[in-house]
Amino acid sequence: MSENAYKQAGVDVEAGYESVRLIKDDVKKTAIEGVIGGIGGFGGLFEVPKGYEEPVLVSGTDGVGTKIRVAFLMDKHDTIGQDCVAMCVNDIACSGARPLFFLDYLAIGKNVPEKVAKIVKGVADGCVKAGCALVGGETAEHPGLMPEDEYDLGGFSVGIVEKSKITDGKKASAGNVLIGIASSGIHSNGYSLVRKLFGLNDDNARETLGKYSEELGKTIGEELLTPTRIYVKPLLKLIDEVGINTVSHITGGGFIENVPRMLPEGLRAVIRKGSWKVLPIFEMMQRMGDIPERDMYNTFNMGLGMIVAVDADKADTAVKCLEEAGETAYIVGELITGEKGVDII
Repeated sequence: MSENAYKQAGVDVEAGYESVRLIKDDVKKTAIEGVIGGIGGFGGLFEVPKGYEEPVLVSGTDGVGTKIRVAFLMDKHDTIGQDCVAMCVNDIACSGARPLFFLDYLAIGKNVPEKVAKIVKGVADGCVKAGCALVGGETAEHPGLMPEDEYDLGGFSVGIVEKSKITDGKKASAGNVLIGIASSGIHSNGYSLVRKLFGLNDDNARETLGKYSEELGKTIGEELLTPTRIYVKPLLKLIDEVGINTVSHITGGGFIENVPRMLPEGLRAVIRKGSWKVLPIFEMMQRMGDIPERDMYNTFNMGLGMIVAVDADKADTAVKCLEEAGETAYIVGELITGEKGVDII
């Protein structure tokens, strides 16, 4: 068998080496205090930060879902990595944890180093926004299992929080005010429905994505590929400066599934429609698909990526704190005594 047998089988080892070379600078820019060594070892090393009396590690893992199909169709791969990071770090920040490090897993039909570098650049950009280090990852070439021009991306993050400061909902109480933090768009959930609505499985999908929409102020593709917003730094600032009682990341399942996850038994959330700006993309999709309103709130974030509960006398201060951190925030409701759940009125 020749020396190129593995390459003939579909795996290009040299392309793997080139991919690693191309991503080194992007990985390096994510380095923070605690990183030991660099990429290329068998494990990513990170020293546990000092100063915690009872440190608790919080972990999260997720992927990008079928939003990745939009990246394929547009042949634009430098933002999808931020989505992957966001889905992980936003979740662990809901516990009050500061993300420490991130690892990615990229399965690709054919290793094209320049494409891999663009994907990892997005991951590194997301890590910088979250303030965590990209300490390792894996690029797996899957000839015969995946089309050459396709890939899938997943990630894993670990954060840390003082045990006494975990935001687990135990401090929530009736009368707490709910504050919604604006999303950047659809984020990374509901894309199976999105693709159906816009016909992205059809032959003219690329043409659809290239169409400019006056309603959106951009092309359909630009809107659908907008990266998921990373809320880590503003949320941690809010926790430190004002304090929060509980928080929910509005991801898959929208309001109906995610808001109750932030609540202890005996508390119910009341969210008032019209108290925030529903983004045009959601209004467009609801109209296109004649989708019942409840289904919209059970699938999408509707313009709010995070919802936090604070003491009523801290609500205005909390909104101001978030605005100072560059976020758009709204007072959207309150907690009441009742069966755990959410009413959108």
